[in-house]
Amino acid sequence: MRRGLVHVLAWLLATGAAVTLSWWGVHTVMAGTAYDPPRALPIKAADTSSTREPKAPPTPPERTPAPKRRQPSTPPASAGPSPSPTPSAGTAAPAASGRVRSYDTDGGRAVFDLGRTSASLVSATPGAGWSMQVWKTESWIRVEFSSGADRVSVFCTWHDGPPRVEIGTY
Repeated sequence: MRRGLVHVLAWLLATGAAVTLSWWGVHTVMAGTAYDPPRALPIKAADTSSTREPKAPPTPPERTPAPKRRQPSTPPASAGPSPSPTPSAGTAAPAASGRVRSYDTDGGRAVFDLGRTSASLVSATPGAGWSMQVWKTESWIRVEFSSGADRVSVFCTWHDGPPRVEIGTY
């Protein structure tokens, strides 16, 4: 009887040690993987709150049963030149420094500073339940919002003329 009790106690200690060692190994491997909280992307923009004139309230986005892909759209021309933003200390001025335009989609909002020959991304904010990815080159910027299999791209190009923005739903 005593011998059986010793075997059970030895088995319990060995099993407890094995479980503890396994948990510690898995915990060490999993630390720093996809289970960490997501990090926010830094957005570099000038502080324009005190240098801009008040803007008219934004118009609501188009809500039509749109086809799978929208045609290129050009932002509406402004009534007059808008004042250039003054960068705050420690930040660089946007490369375009033209008209700031916001594009609302089902996946989120992308805001671009559209100049005469180039553009820059001011901010991009995904909607609830959506994630976002940004690609930039010398002649275009693409912001893609995704949720499951749904994709919405806001694509700003200026390689062959003034900046234009296209919104595509995939």
